[in-house]
Amino acid sequence: MLDTTANFDNTLKIAATELGIELEAVSAEQRLAGQPHTGSATLGEFNGSEIGVWEMTPGAMSDVEADEIFIVLFGAGTVEFEETGETVLLGAGDVMRLREGQRTVWTVTQTLRKVYFA
Repeated sequence: MLDTTANFDNTLKIAATELGIELEAVSAEQRLAGQPHTGSATLGEFNGSEIGVWEMTPGAMSDVEADEIFIVLFGAGTVEFEETGETVLLGAGDVMRLREGQRTVWTVTQTLRKVYFA
């Protein structure tokens, strides 16, 4: 995943839905279906938490999560939790909590972009 830094510390506003994010192909080890691409832009820190924007194109991939709260800006998909088998549907406006070490499968049907706090 590429990490492009946008300087949020020196500005009052960033249009997160329009922010340019460089995407690269998900590694073969993580890719489960399709040809998904991901990328992120780090915006800065707030009270010790990293704030950024992450995007994934359609497809499916496995991941091991960091401790994070995120808000979906646009797109659609699901996150399946391997430990419990629970699947959560995601869409614009949804807020979700992930815990460090959770093993997940992300399946994106419409390019999904989120703002995260980690």
